[in-house]
Amino acid sequence: MIQRKVHGMEPFAKKVFKGVLFLELAGLFGVYVLYHKMDSSQDFRYTMNRRLPSVLEVYYKSNEWAGMHGKREKDAEAWRTKID
Repeated sequence: MIQRKVHGMEPFAKKVFKGVLFLELAGLFGVYVLYHKMDSSQDFRYTMNRRLPSVLEVYYKSNEWAGMHGKREKDAEAWRTKID
């Protein structure tokens, strides 16, 4: 009787695993798209600075850890004169 219950759970466990895997891949893809958009658009970084500054900070830090310096300073310089 116990074997039937365990065997009956296998399809459920596979569905849960596939669901979790899908969510992780979707999250990874979303992070990639967000990073690419921030990396290619200073205007989008400005929007992120106003709406979600903590996300922009993670973007700057990841670039600095990778050895790419200067975007934060260039953005700050460009935004000093920008008026909403």
